[in-house]
Amino acid sequence: MKEICAWVGWIVGIQGGLGLLGPVWGDGPQGLLHHWFDLSPAAYAVILVGGLALGIWADISRKRDKARAAR
Repeated sequence: MKEICAWVGWIVGIQGGLGLLGPVWGDGPQGLLHHWFDLSPAAYAVILVGGLALGIWADISRKRDKARAAR
């Protein structure tokens, strides 16, 4: 389950980053979210931070569980 949370977190974080930084390198938000939702840059920043936090938490927790199992 933690692997799924990690994948979802990284993908959501990337989509938030693409939406937030898309106007810098392109005409507007990039990724998939701008096709479905009309979000502000602040919302993309929240999505970026939330996705990265979920991905980091799941990876650290998974590694901690592996280390406990190896003892």
